[in-house]
Amino acid sequence: MALSRALRCCQRVFSWIPVIIISSVVLWSYYAYVFELCFVTLSNHLERVAYLLIFHVCFIMFCWTYWKAIFTPPSTPSKKFHLSYSDKERYEMEERPDAQKQILTEIAKKLPIFTRAQSGAVRFCDRCQVIKPDRCHHCSVCETCVLKMDHHCPWVNNCVGFSNYKFFLLFLSYSMIYCVFIASTVFQYFLKFWVGDLPNGPAKFHVLFLLFVALMFFVSLMFLFGYHCWLVAKNRSTLEAFSAPVFQNGPDRNGFNVGLSRNLRQVFGEDKKLWFIPVFTSQGDGHYFPLRTLCESENPLLANEGKWMEDGGSDEESAVVSWLTLAS
Repeated sequence: MALSRALRCCQRVFSWIPVIIISSVVLWSYYAYVFELCFVTLSNHLERVAYLLIFHVCFIMFCWTYWKAIFTPPSTPSKKFHLSYSDKERYEMEERPDAQKQILTEIAKKLPIFTRAQSGAVRFCDRCQVIKPDRCHHCSVCETCVLKMDHHCPWVNNCVGFSNYKFFLLFLSYSMIYCVFIASTVFQYFLKFWVGDLPNGPAKFHVLFLLFVALMFFVSLMFLFGYHCWLVAKNRSTLEAFSAPVFQNGPDRNGFNVGLSRNLRQVFGEDKKLWFIPVFTSQGDGHYFPLRTLCESENPLLANEGKWMEDGGSDEESAVVSWLTLAS
């Protein structure tokens, strides 16, 4: 037991290494750009002020979005999706798999769940003892079920899901802007150092490596950002792109795709002025998502709307029901 605790502790410590690496590179880039380039290399005061102003805007937005992506806790299923004491006891007492499956099916009828496991059974997490909402998956690193889980990212040491997906996308975009700005402003001085128009010194080393590092990170980020833009446009998570969600009528990769405009609003919200600011504006609460094609007669949520509302549904939940009705 003590050994297991020690291993988990070591794992937590080592999981911060990628974050420390990124933070160290960014802090070095700040020193190299502000002091070695702007204060040591630049002689034009107007150019220096302009560079410093724009650089600090990019730097602040990068740090803000990175901080939010790291320290925003993953959203987990609400109590409605946890088994009650009596249901849990009934489920654990039953040894037959088919009977356990039937128990979960009966409980799920009271919940707005549309997806199923590959076997067609209700998706249930034995470790968290929770019926999984649509698009929810268990993260073995975070050791919890995460709403609309996309993936676990070592570079932010956090699960990317419903609560911080917008922050993760903004982190990627502001990282690219940060790299592009550094590369574009450093390039002319890189050439001057390279051909010998500027004297050798510590600044030369920093300026040369600034360009290489900025371009290297930009290329890697460009592919990752492009992939996630495609995912947002299709309203898929990384997990759903590799394994299509299974509905009552079978697997469907486009099951949650409700059109480009509505897909964007699900992640970034209705107010476009807040799209590029790292504040939470995503629609809903991560438990319920509009479906692309859903007939009312096949809608288990609408068929059990009365039961669900009788079990303590709030005004917000009623609004979600209406939202799903319109989506269908």
